[in-house]
Amino acid sequence: MKKLMISAAFAAGLGTAAYADDANSVTLQLQWVTQAQFAGYYVALDKGFYEEEGLDVTILPGGPDIAPPQVLAGGGADVMLNWMPSALAAREKGLPVVNIAQPFKTSGLMLTCWKDTGITSVEDFKGKTIGVWFFGNEYPFLSWMSQAGISTDGGEDGVTVLKQGFNVDPLLQRQADCISTMTYNEYGQVLDAGVSPDELVTFKYEDQGVATLEDGIYALEENLSDPVFQDKMVRFVRASMKGWEYAGANPEEAAGIVLDNDETGAQTESHQVRMMGEIAKLIEGSDGSLDVADYERTVATLLAGGSDPVISKAPEGAWTSAITDAALK
Repeated sequence: MKKLMISAAFAAGLGTAAYADDANSVTLQLQWVTQAQFAGYYVALDKGFYEEEGLDVTILPGGPDIAPPQVLAGGGADVMLNWMPSALAAREKGLPVVNIAQPFKTSGLMLTCWKDTGITSVEDFKGKTIGVWFFGNEYPFLSWMSQAGISTDGGEDGVTVLKQGFNVDPLLQRQADCISTMTYNEYGQVLDAGVSPDELVTFKYEDQGVATLEDGIYALEENLSDPVFQDKMVRFVRASMKGWEYAGANPEEAAGIVLDNDETGAQTESHQVRMMGEIAKLIEGSDGSLDVADYERTVATLLAGGSDPVISKAPEGAWTSAITDAALK
């Protein structure tokens, strides 16, 4: 969930990444800081699943100043994790990223609202202030409001959009009636602040039919044309999904592995255990392959984002099943 920064150089085809010469070396760029959202990869590393595939894997944490598409384009990583809105926007702007696997089956994005505002349905958003993450993350919300016939320009019949930072302060400080939260992270932060679930009402994007795919695995198209790189990615995806399967079945152990890899010391055991429990729900039913229906829904949502959609046309060649088909044999 970070600002998408694609320079003119990318659009011109410059600065294209060259993958590692070592056929067994993989560098993965995460899209955010070390936390249970990425447990499957840390588990695969800790349990030796990558080693079993003959791979030497380096995991690079993300952060507010790190844009995974830029890292991939600059040659700093072989593969990145990204939300599909960000990845498809990067592709349209000239960086040919391709989804090679989709461990997350379900979206964790939702709006969390104060119940005492009287909000019980989407129709009740009218006249309210809603915190929304921008930098590409606003488009599912804008599409949702467009489909519901609700203006985002404020007023009694519309919603006032508050550009929300990556925290829950606008809700706690009553600056907003609702804020954007992830089921596995910010919602828990609201509860940790002393708020009871009975004081809240939530609206999951998944339930509203406007969810977009999150936390996909992406590589550069030109690299995927090389058989050696393809083979490396097949082994990487296979081991990663083994890591996710283990993490989902052993959430507390997985959370501990994540904590062992958190060099900042910022994460807590209770928060990571809870996060892993919620993440397990999002990967449930996924074998790592991309569901075409989920992809098409994502594209349709992004194209329906009002007057300024995140992408202007349906992309071509933005995903491939070749890697997961081989990995799942």
